[in-house]
Amino acid sequence: MKRVVALVLGGGRGTRLLPLTAYRAKPAVPLAGKYRLIDIPISNCLNSEINKIYVLTQFQSVSLHRHIRSTYRFDNFSGGFVEILAAQQTMEEGDDNRHWYQGTADAVRKNLRHFVHPDIEYVLILSGDQLYRMDFREMLATHEASGAEVTIAGKPVNRREAGSLGIMRVDPTGRVVGFLEKPQTQRELDDVAMDPKWLDERGIQSDGRDCLASMGIYLFNYKTLLAALEKTSYPDFGKDVFPATIRSRHVQLHVFDGYWEDIGTIRSFYEANLRLALPNPPFELGSATAPIFTRTRSLPPTRFDNATVRHSLVADGCFIGAGSRIENSVVGLRCHIGRNVTIRNSVIMGSDFYEAPRQLAEDTREGWPPMGIGDQAVIENAIVDKNCHVGAGAQVIGDPQQIERISGKCWEMLDGLMVVAKNAVLPDGWRRS
Repeated sequence: MKRVVALVLGGGRGTRLLPLTAYRAKPAVPLAGKYRLIDIPISNCLNSEINKIYVLTQFQSVSLHRHIRSTYRFDNFSGGFVEILAAQQTMEEGDDNRHWYQGTADAVRKNLRHFVHPDIEYVLILSGDQLYRMDFREMLATHEASGAEVTIAGKPVNRREAGSLGIMRVDPTGRVVGFLEKPQTQRELDDVAMDPKWLDERGIQSDGRDCLASMGIYLFNYKTLLAALEKTSYPDFGKDVFPATIRSRHVQLHVFDGYWEDIGTIRSFYEANLRLALPNPPFELGSATAPIFTRTRSLPPTRFDNATVRHSLVADGCFIGAGSRIENSVVGLRCHIGRNVTIRNSVIMGSDFYEAPRQLAEDTREGWPPMGIGDQAVIENAIVDKNCHVGAGAQVIGDPQQIERISGKCWEMLDGLMVVAKNAVLPDGWRRS
């Protein structure tokens, strides 16, 4: 795998994840209490023996840079690195806005000069906002055995799911011969559907699934990628480069049938986190052979004071007060939860730091509750971002019947979920007006 370099695309503005992306890039959004989304693709690379990794970023990237810089360090002899490539202006590009990334392919095109190395034969392109566990060595084996110039990872899905994904059509050898973005009509679905027996013959239970969805994971021969980007001005891989490459190059399918979730919306973020807290989660965070790596912190164990916790994840450094009840939820780092608090079906991201005595005194002068969740507060169907001050008796409750997006000071109701913004202050007894 020394011949492979990985490019993790940091994504655009992440507007569908607002307000979680108001102060951070999409890949920096916290996951499962102690990780960040970027840890998933980087961990998959490291577990696949790929240790030359570039992360391409553009928007709100300060916390992402800080996380990567403090997490992924290699010794002098491994030759490995995780390096940030942020959008920047060059002498050739002048003073206009064209130096900003115009899409995923444009981001790679603008950084091609960084990947020039005589030992690099393959370029693996990944997304920074997906949850899955994949051994890329198997993908490389598919690529080399088929003699492909490009290999794409695809997941079998049923027709009900196909309408929101890019669907590929393959021939009997697994070569990709067609692609349709988000097919909607029966005729469109019929055009890209395959015989489920094709999967069964390869040891994958089709269970009636007859569509193959692109996962947005591409393995290019280095020279093929170079030609595709230098000879065109296509801005995006999924919409432009990939469909064009199918027509002119050998593009092979690599079938992946494990858990995979594209965390692109508030609802998908919320549901993915809560599924991780289930007794039998579809994605297991703990693995002896393929662990998820993240920043190492010197935090004390979480302390429970006669509290009840069911089907939940609680990260390091927390305090859970007496009589509190946590159900079907995720609680992040350094979260201080008072007495008789109820947290149900919620994601609490925790805090970046413990408040020092002078900060607690400042809270008192401002009339703010301390950072954390105050006594007797109720949080249900909600996402509470980092460093929030939720006062005693506050009622932070989502409304599944509320479909329209509404907002107030430091909070929003999205898809029935109450989302409290980072650093928000909700005073004692707060309720949504």
